[in-house]
Amino acid sequence: MLRVGLTGGIGAGKSTVANRLAEHGAVLVDSDRIAREVVEPGTEGLARLVAEFGPGILAADGSLDRPALAAKAFADDESRLRLNAIVHPLVGARTGELMAAAKPDAIIVHDIPLLVENGLATAYHLVVVVDAPVEVRVRRLVSARGMAEEDARARIRAQASTEQRRAVADVWLDNGGAEDTVLAEVDALWADRLVPFEANVRLRRPRPPVSPKIAEYDLTWPAQAERVLARVRAAAGELARRADHIGSTAVPGLPAKDVLDLQLTVATSDDADALGPLLADAGFPRLEGDWVDDALDGAGTWPKRLHVGADPKRPVNLHVRSLETPAWRLALLFRDFLRADPDERDDYRDVKLRLAEAHAADGTVAAYADEKQEWVNGVFARAEKWAAATGWAP
Repeated sequence: MLRVGLTGGIGAGKSTVANRLAEHGAVLVDSDRIAREVVEPGTEGLARLVAEFGPGILAADGSLDRPALAAKAFADDESRLRLNAIVHPLVGARTGELMAAAKPDAIIVHDIPLLVENGLATAYHLVVVVDAPVEVRVRRLVSARGMAEEDARARIRAQASTEQRRAVADVWLDNGGAEDTVLAEVDALWADRLVPFEANVRLRRPRPPVSPKIAEYDLTWPAQAERVLARVRAAAGELARRADHIGSTAVPGLPAKDVLDLQLTVATSDDADALGPLLADAGFPRLEGDWVDDALDGAGTWPKRLHVGADPKRPVNLHVRSLETPAWRLALLFRDFLRADPDERDDYRDVKLRLAEAHAADGTVAAYADEKQEWVNGVFARAEKWAAATGWAP
């Protein structure tokens, strides 16, 4: 199943997006609703809160008096931690139950306000952030929820900043204008990205081949790569020795195919094979076949595993290399050498543009990549001299 994390600041209109996705067929898991359910009358959660904070937190009808609880639980950090120790595990367990009950082809949308604050982005295949200008959010909170203006601004200030949300956002939805505008964006997100993404993950389906097309350098490529790498690291766990952004999109100013090349380094080829199912579940299915790097001495090849991103709107190549061969080091050396030498970078640009034009009608990048690799292999001798002269190390 596809796991989508949906978040946004208070007053941004996240529920508008959540409800539209549910209309399309998403399984909506609402953290706020679950947090209320686990402390309803008769629940274990309410009983534990009463035992911890006293019967004064109950209303006359036996339900939770939330202002009374807040007065006690938020009086100091220790009390807040006691509250979280009771409620968070119950919310987590109920969330897990709802997700486990979903069908294998489900698209689960987890509406979670504190996704950014709690560092949960890597738990999802995709993170969608709903935003709106601060003044719009304040106006909504005052008019729709009856908040005092200063209270509304204080709540907004207490949450994650726009910059923090952008750092984890795979999709950014501006909900500051007409509702029809954001709903149209949600409709397109569902049809063009979420539905094929789910199928790609479930079927372990790679993206279709295309001819090489070179794009101008995108200043957002490094941030996009870091979001994807965070998921790779989370999936690989202790088997990961390191995970890096490599290739052309990792070299500032270098035009490239709009495909993020990433490298996961593991200790052995057995570790690489063990990670195959875990990476596939995380959204990076393994490509069938034997994938290799050219040995620089011309005597054979070095094996690797190649995975690709299942997200149809963010192409990714994930090269899984082991410490058993030098290929992982050479990929980092090549990147850093081009970063350090603008002339070499520009030569590489010219080679890429020429070969992309020559293979524009191929329908695949295979021949383009093979011819380009000949030039790349010739650079390594110069790169090694640079490494020796500068003391470079991966």
